[in-house]
Amino acid sequence: MGRNLAERLVGEFTAEIRQGNLRPGDRLPTEAEVVRRFGVSRTVVREAWSQLQAAGLVDTRHGVGTFVSVHRREAGLRADVAQIATVVDLLAMLELRIGVESEAAAIASRRRSEAQLLAMRAALDQFEAALAAGQETHDADFQFHSLIAEATDNRYFTSFMASLGSKAIPRAHLKLPDAGGDRRRDYLATLNREHEDIFSAIARGDGDGARAAMRTHIGNGRERLKARQQLSDNRKTTRRSPK
Repeated sequence: MGRNLAERLVGEFTAEIRQGNLRPGDRLPTEAEVVRRFGVSRTVVREAWSQLQAAGLVDTRHGVGTFVSVHRREAGLRADVAQIATVVDLLAMLELRIGVESEAAAIASRRRSEAQLLAMRAALDQFEAALAAGQETHDADFQFHSLIAEATDNRYFTSFMASLGSKAIPRAHLKLPDAGGDRRRDYLATLNREHEDIFSAIARGDGDGARAAMRTHIGNGRERLKARQQLSDNRKTTRRSPK
């Protein structure tokens, strides 16, 4: 449902841009305005903005807003998220992300600005606050990874992450057996520590360390996803077994 709503927004604003109702340099409505106008969540708006950015139609300036691109460009490296529908698809995408994002982290450690570093820190603080409050951490998680891509100062990395959208966070989409509350908190706390390792390496300009930390993080995520899928398969087999 969320993806369909995001696609609806993408269609609406793409038409506005193509028809000239939104001109190059024009600012798109704020998240709050779009939420009120279309009755969707902020997550849906962010997903739509990410897709528009990946298509080269808009540019997002953090802390300022989202604007129609002045210099229309062909999209860079993109992932076909419409084809990511199963655990097998997600595992394959995570395998690709290991290569892409590990190198992005290394490059970001050399090119990031202080403002970008502060934005990464804010995303991690948001993740930790959501974890402590028992709220969803998906948005902060995706924001952190997207900020690293932006810090490469290479539009192909940025376009790749934008095209993934929330598909970059597999746990937001899969209906796999969840652990109990304590185990879920432990799992998210592990993610938080892995993010902190990546951030620390980027902050100190350690390219090799950032690359290794990101590789470990996404690699661990892939192994965790495989383990959860195996648990799901085992439960299905048990239910089908004759007594």
